[in-house]
Amino acid sequence: MTNDGEQGRGQEQPSAHGGGSGGGGDWQRDVLRELGGGGSGPSDAGTHTGAEAGARAGARAGTEGDAPGPHAPGAVLPDASASPDAPPSAPGAPDGPASPSPIAADRAIDEPVPERPAAPAVPAPASVPAHGSRLPAAPAPESSPTLDPRLLLALGRPLRGDSVTRRTGRALRGLTSSAAQDVAEQTRIAREVQQPVTTGRVVAVTSISGGVGKSTVSALLGRTLNHYRHDPVLTLEADAALGTLPVRLGAEAVRWTCADLASVLHPSMRLTDVTGYLVPVPDGGWLLPAGRGQVGPPLDMTSYRKVTLALRRYFAVTVVDCETLPGEVARTAMDTAHARVVVSPATAEGVNATRQVLDWLARLPHSALATTVVALVSGTPDALLDGKTAAGHLKEAGVTVVTVPYDRHLAGGGPIRTDLLAHDTRQAVLRLAAEVMGRAVRVR
Repeated sequence: MTNDGEQGRGQEQPSAHGGGSGGGGDWQRDVLRELGGGGSGPSDAGTHTGAEAGARAGARAGTEGDAPGPHAPGAVLPDASASPDAPPSAPGAPDGPASPSPIAADRAIDEPVPERPAAPAVPAPASVPAHGSRLPAAPAPESSPTLDPRLLLALGRPLRGDSVTRRTGRALRGLTSSAAQDVAEQTRIAREVQQPVTTGRVVAVTSISGGVGKSTVSALLGRTLNHYRHDPVLTLEADAALGTLPVRLGAEAVRWTCADLASVLHPSMRLTDVTGYLVPVPDGGWLLPAGRGQVGPPLDMTSYRKVTLALRRYFAVTVVDCETLPGEVARTAMDTAHARVVVSPATAEGVNATRQVLDWLARLPHSALATTVVALVSGTPDALLDGKTAAGHLKEAGVTVVTVPYDRHLAGGGPIRTDLLAHDTRQAVLRLAAEVMGRAVRVR
């Protein structure tokens, strides 16, 4: 992903969290063994050297009569420059790479994340490949619009986050302020956001209740990271309760969901194969929704773990819009992520409940509080709670608090247009992204 990837490889190891609700780190090996199509159990994976693992992967590729797997010796990593017209590889197809052994698959999370693909998104596959067999493929899910077309016609013109008066006042203040100092500060923050990683980082975003701006913060984080970074960024929705993330990211329709992708993921897939199942975000980046805009079963913990672990091979950063606490997937995501964002409304009851969440994070076995940032979101221009007092109460738990001010554009709902965001909102989200990446990169 970066020119100093070799140096980063020696300093950074992929996270193996999962102590609180995940039952230790064994679930990662279970998922990787399942992706590899079976084979030796977890007890065997730690008893062989890297050379033996590579030999086993090459031997399996040779016995199946296919090309070496993506992690066999001499194999080629996922190629971001592959033709965008190529459909996703069907596991077990005669012209595709063989499935690597579980040991080789376990090494997948240590592989560098490929650069952002320059090609456009490939069309969604017409059918789901039958995993590990040559049986007829199952029919693909139907595409569904994120909003009813009648509601699209009812949408008015989006407002700017800043009023004319505020924009004029800022322009006048800019004439007397130090431009060099402002540029230096922006450069420093941008470098924090652009920190190199050698394995994909997962950022979990949650809250103690719905309707406080959790999906909005997730969408803003995903777009900000994609804008400043030069490697692939994914925004994943793990809240199937008719979430608003696809609408906020400007997706017109959704088709494949997180649960659908869990059934077709395979280590032989390239980045261009995987993106065929995703929704391209208009401003860049990718989206994986949790549902198709209909009431359905919630995302199960097994599917979440399988998808997030597998997609770390392809995306530098994955922003997860979790369900609200204390949901099972939300607790698992908060426990296993590299960095966490707790969204709190700027109200007395919201801040009080968020403080209880922070006290819970402090009791987790791997010091999750040290990698947590609180986004204090103001949903009204006439807030009754003093912002400094609220932030101070949350900081007592030992976390950094980033205040996201009221923004007329965000309050209006609908797709987010970054060019219409208020100046203070853009600065707050950029600082939030910098704080999150600073913590995610430090996690071993």
